[in-house]
Amino acid sequence: PASAQMVRELQRVTLRAYSASLLRASTAVTAPATIGAVTPSILYEILQLAGILAFAISGALVGVRRHLDMLGVIVVGASTGVGGGILRDMLIGVHPPLSFLHWQNLSVAIAGSLVVFFLHPGFTRIKHFEIVFDAFGLGLFSANGAVIAAASGQSTLTSILVGAITAIGGGVIRDVLVNTVPGVLTRELYAVSALLGAGSAVAILALTGDDTLASLVGGALAVTLRLTSYARGWHLPKARLSGDPTA
Repeated sequence: PASAQMVRELQRVTLRAYSASLLRASTAVTAPATIGAVTPSILYEILQLAGILAFAISGALVGVRRHLDMLGVIVVGASTGVGGGILRDMLIGVHPPLSFLHWQNLSVAIAGSLVVFFLHPGFTRIKHFEIVFDAFGLGLFSANGAVIAAASGQSTLTSILVGAITAIGGGVIRDVLVNTVPGVLTRELYAVSALLGAGSAVAILALTGDDTLASLVGGALAVTLRLTSYARGWHLPKARLSGDPTA
């Protein structure tokens, strides 16, 4: 019984740390002094929802390309949008995951998936649209995930790893659902970009204590590296097999 009480108390503390930005955002909205102003807490919440939307759109585009029906597109898109955050919450001991408690997360993911389902001809005409949204989701999730882990009291290394897993988790779930080798294992500096975003965010948070600045800068660095590596075809070294014509 004593150990169970300790576990429950740890979960409550972690949940409070994770939800701090949401609570500050709610307070900022209701406080007369901040009405009409975009506070850092509100901006931080917008960044989280933007990451969910970006990943949901990238996942839904994959579902459309695989000729899934409406439900399939929604499942793939929503899973991509909130999957990384759910993995993050499981890693830092938040149960149930916050996406099951805050309706905004899942609603944004489903809405983004539906937009892609109905308007996909316009999306698919834009070259590399899926890559761009995936890159923005990767950057925002890697930085936000690392900041949330650090705010919950995790060590520097743990926070960086949690941030990286948050960023790549949704994409891995998406690829598994459509029976594809996860892009993190094959794409251009995918995991490296996530680690850069998470590491930068943790460092900036430690130096400044500003979670919004850490998320913005860390996310921007991850997005920049991801898009640059895609445009220039940068890859990590691959094993060369004997008889391989590319060797």
